[in-house]
Amino acid sequence: MTTDENIVHANGETFEEVVVKSEIPALVDFWAPWCAPCHMISPIVEDLSRDYTGRVKFVKVNVDEAQNVATSLGIMSIPTIAIFNKGKVMNQLIGVQPKAALEKMIDDSIKR
Repeated sequence: MTTDENIVHANGETFEEVVVKSEIPALVDFWAPWCAPCHMISPIVEDLSRDYTGRVKFVKVNVDEAQNVATSLGIMSIPTIAIFNKGKVMNQLIGVQPKAALEKMIDDSIKR
């Protein structure tokens, strides 16, 4: 789904290491291959991953492959974009969002 080198893919085995233990805030895109809105938001996430290089880690989690992660975090709808900082969800948005909304969420979260 993505070819951007700034985005890491995580699953049930790697989520804790990639997201929870991240030294910098992590934006996590919970998605699935069959989800049309997920494909709509993907280019926005890719753009943001370039805009925030080094300040925010960008991670994609396929909920079909990491159902345990999605369930444990209460992810009920996709796409869900969540910002984690020091292992905790700081904010999240559900559904297709404009780039400006995601930028605001990121900026608000990294100021904390």
